[in-house]
Amino acid sequence: QVQLVESGGGWVQAGGSLRLSCAASGRTFSSSAMAWFRQAPGKDRDCVAAISWSGGNTYYENSVKGRFTISRDNVKNTVDLQMNSLKPEDTAVYYCAASRSRYYSIRTSEYNYWGQGTQVTVSS
Repeated sequence: QVQLVESGGGWVQAGGSLRLSCAASGRTFSSSAMAWFRQAPGKDRDCVAAISWSGGNTYYENSVKGRFTISRDNVKNTVDLQMNSLKPEDTAVYYCAASRSRYYSIRTSEYNYWGQGTQVTVSS
C-alpha cells in the first residue's frame, strides 16, 4: 500500500514558477514508477511527466517540455515537479500517482495509487 500527499500548488502569474512535491509512504516507493497527471475542468486526466523507479528514464508531455522537470528522491520518498514559465493553460488540478511497475506509463490505468490533488492556477 502506498499513500501519496501532494503539496505546493497555488496561484501564480503567467511566467512564474511553482514546485509541486509528493510525499509517499509505503515500502514499495523506491520500486515504483511515479507520475504527475493534471486535469482541467471538463477535460481528461493527462500525464504531464513521469519517471521510472530509478529516475533514469523520464517522460514529458509535449506542451511542458523544457518548462517542467520531474525528479525523485528514493531516500526521502518524494517526487517533485518543478514548473517554470507557467502559462494559463497549465491551470488544472495536479495529481501524483504511483505505479506497481518499475517503468512508467502515460495511462491512468497503469497507476494504482493517487494523491488527493493540488490546484494550480496561472493567471494571464
